[in-house]
This record gives sequence, C-alpha cells and structure tokens, in this order.
Amino acid sequence: MQTSNWQEMLPPLDSMAEWEAFVKMFVANNKVTFSSLSPLFISVVKDMEAEKMELKLYNTMTQQKEVFTPINPGKVGLYVCGITAYDFSHIGHARAAVSFDVLYRYLKHLGYEVNFVRNFTDVDDKIIIRANENGEEPLELSNRFCEEYLVDMGALQCLLPTHQPRVSDHMDHIIDMIQKIIEKDCGYDVDGDVFFSVDKSPNYGKLSGQLLEHTRAGERVAVDSRKRNPADFALWKAVKPGEPSWESPWGRGRPGWHIECSAMSAHYLSPKFDIHGGGADLKFPHHENELAQTCAACEDGGVNYWLHNGHVTINNEKMAKSKKNFKTIREMTESYHPLALRHFLMSAHYRSPLSFSASQLDSSSEALYYVYQTLQDLNDALLPYREAMSEDTGKSEQTAEAKDIINKLKSEFEGKMLDDLNTAHILTGAYQDALKFINASIGKLKKMQKKQRMSLLVSLVEIEKAAREVLDVLGLLTTLSYAEILKEMKQKTLTRAGLSEEVISQKIEERIMARKNKEFEKSDEIRAELTVKGIALMDIGKETVWRPCFPLQANSSD
Repeated sequence: MQTSNWQEMLPPLDSMAEWEAFVKMFVANNKVTFSSLSPLFISVVKDMEAEKMELKLYNTMTQQKEVFTPINPGKVGLYVCGITAYDFSHIGHARAAVSFDVLYRYLKHLGYEVNFVRNFTDVDDKIIIRANENGEEPLELSNRFCEEYLVDMGALQCLLPTHQPRVSDHMDHIIDMIQKIIEKDCGYDVDGDVFFSVDKSPNYGKLSGQLLEHTRAGERVAVDSRKRNPADFALWKAVKPGEPSWESPWGRGRPGWHIECSAMSAHYLSPKFDIHGGGADLKFPHHENELAQTCAACEDGGVNYWLHNGHVTINNEKMAKSKKNFKTIREMTESYHPLALRHFLMSAHYRSPLSFSASQLDSSSEALYYVYQTLQDLNDALLPYREAMSEDTGKSEQTAEAKDIINKLKSEFEGKMLDDLNTAHILTGAYQDALKFINASIGKLKKMQKKQRMSLLVSLVEIEKAAREVLDVLGLLTTLSYAEILKEMKQKTLTRAGLSEEVISQKIEERIMARKNKEFEKSDEIRAELTVKGIALMDIGKETVWRPCFPLQANSSD
C-alpha cells in the first residue's frame, strides 16, 4: 500500500483517539495487520503533530505571519523594550509587559530555552526634567521607579526576564558601539554631539514603512541645523548643566535614546537575534533607528522577527502620559485584582488596539471568578475521596467524554496560541465546556456506584490538570490556593462597591427577615441594590451567600 493512497483517505481528525479509531477501522475494512500499518501510521501522526506545533508570529518587517524558526535550534533570543523610569507605569505599559510575558511563557511551554532581555531606560530627558522638578538626582528617581515597576510586574504575574539591564550600567558598551558606527562612516561628531547619518543606511524606513523623504525635522526628530540630513538622530549628547554625564571620546555627555537598545541587545544576545518586541508606537523612530545603528556597527546585525503590541485606548485615544489620560497599574490594582487586569489585557489579540473601560475589567473579573470558583468547588467535592483515589493507583480510567473534553481543550488552546498568540476569548469555548463538565459532575458523585465514581473522579482530576496548565501558560495561576484568590477577588469587589463584609451581612439579614415577613418586594429591592454594585446574593439550601458579579449599571467610560 502506498503512502499517498493512505493520506488521500484521511479525514480531518483532531485527536490521537480519532486517529487510533480510524486506523482500527482501516485495518478491519482492508484486511491488513495493524503491525504492518503501524510504522506508516506513526510517520503520518508525527508529520501531523509537527505541522500542528508550528508557531506562527506576525513579523512587522514582512507584514505577514511567519513560521517561527530560531537561529539556534531549541534556543531563543528575545529582547523587549522596557520603560523609561520616571513615574508609575500605566496600563499601556502593562499591556506590553503582559503581551511579551505570554510569549516568553509560551516559548518555554514549547520547550525552548529563552534568553529574555528587557531593559530599563534610566538616563533620559524625561527623567532629568522630572528629577529637577522634584529636586532629586536623576538616577535616584529612575532607580525608585524601576523598583516600583518590578512591584507592578510581580502583581501581574509577569515572570522576571533573564536580564534587566539599565543604561547607566552599560556606558562602555554604548560608547564602543558608537565608535564602530563612526568608523564605518555612518556617524559624525559635531561639537561633542554625535549623530547617525541616515543617508548611509540603505534600508532605512523598511521596518516602519516611513519614507526618508517624508521624515521632517520637528516631527519626532529633533531640529538641529548642524545635521547633514534633518532625519539624522543623536547617538551621543554633549553635556549640559545639571545633567548626568559620562566621559567619552567626544567629551562628557550621555547617550541618545536609541543606541542603548542596540548596545544592550548585542551584549546580552548578539548583534543578530530572534525576536524583538515592543509597543506599536516604537516602530518609528525607535526601532527603525535601532535597526539602522545595529546594522551599521555590525555587518551581521539584525532581527529575524519584529513583534509589536497594539495600544490601550481610552475614549478612542491612545493612553499616554503626554496626553494625561492614563490609568496607572497601581491605581487599577487598588480596586481590581491584578489577575483580572491581566485577563483584560489579554482579552484582545496582542496586535489589536484594546479599549479600556471599567465594564471590560468587570467582565474579566467575573470571568476569572467563575473559573476559580469552579476549581475550588471541585477541590471541595474531591476532598472526601482523596484517600480512596490514592489507593486506586491508576486502576480506573478516564471516561471517554472526559478524554474528549481534555483533547478539545488542549487542541483549541494550542491552536490559538500557535496562531500568533491569539489570546482573545482564550478561556471560552472548550475551556468553558470543561468547567461546565466539572460543575455538572460534582453533584453526581455521591449518587454513583463506586466503580463509576472512581472513573469520574480520575476524569475530574485530569480535567483540572489540563485547566491549570492553560492558566499557568497564560500567567493566570499564582502560588495562592483557589480559596485565597477568591477571597482577594471578593475584597476587591467590596472596595469597588464601597461596602464591607459587615454591611453585606446586615443586608443579607434584612433580606431574610423581609422574606420571612413575606415582604418580597423589599427582598427583591435589597438584592437589586447589591447587584447594581457587583454583588450577587445566592440562596444555597438554607444559607444565603454573596459572590462578585457584573454590575448591572457599571460605568463603561471610567
């Protein structure tokens, strides 16, 4: 039998179980032995799995999705532009951090060894201006906000990068690269200032699509009559009174903005590496200039995949400190759980703009609460059977339905992630089906025969493992227990509602009394009053409990 004939008969199958069923059917219908067929079956399955596991990333340079192939098999060099540290970071910064944390986590999930570098800009005009306003040293100010940023990243469950270099610690590398650029006749010194000559960069503008003739001085490019071309940009800035400075071959001064990333990426990775990430606003001029510098200094310099995340918008405008329309991470996590904020930041594809609103955060909070409450309910339901399960030691098998649910959950998750990290609606579909199965099964356990129950218990444990794995890869799993996370989320709900547990308990008692007195209208009013504030009263048996819910009249523009 020829391989081509075999492959022509293959239906579109989604799981190993379906492949096995097909092979058995083929063997029976064609009167061949399974052993003679199995090598071919294994080969086809391997080809199918290899195709399935191809990670595709949208490359800004080519403006298309490309199969990711690292320079060194099994290893990935990843550089992401970090913050300019002069203030608390806003949720636009958080989106970039979460987007590339998801990439970092998923690459590790696929088995790659990742060298992840994210820099801190701690020498910059904005830092100097803010420090002068505050009457403090620029490096002290930037160090303080670097540390505050790390606190925010920890709250958002962003893994620490392999390296977090700061500009002030890498002056030697920066100066060395500028010297190489000058030696290649791509840079020039004017009175202690050093500029990059864009006319010497034949591919300048290719990344951003910004034509050189359209780059006018004053539009994100500093005006300076000493430049050979108005689009030329600073590599080194001569010292000015009241500014931090370092010795260099061109006199005391400090680096321009763009050179830092070229120097630090080359130092911690190499002049040519796999992936460079950052916000869409960095494509021009920052990443365009960075690429030009690196290629000028190093003949083999460059980046294979350029990734850019979309902006967070508020009232249809990009959220930015310059527009004074921003919400800081610290401000938002005072009233929303950091995991809810992380979920919100992943709720749209990372390349798409993300519109901020309180109602979107409320939706994320409600969705995550349901996930953790379901997993907590499962833990409670499994507790009486833990000892029996430990004695079963693999004797019982999962149900066919559970296997199918797990296969679909994993297949859907991997399919979305492999397709350019599509986290939009990632916890819907098959994931929700898994949660529904858990909720439907919990009530059946006590009514089942021992053998059936053990099979269902094994199934529920495996479904929980699959559900946790997805949460872990997405960074939505912490070291806390489900109960501890739920408690924290309830506390954030009370903060938003401006209420306390004592007030809720009082309202519950008032409602109980109203129902006893058959004052059903008053009972309904109490429930409705709390629902508007995002608090749902639930009657479970003879007890009334409360859980967070989506506020019926949430302010969608806050």
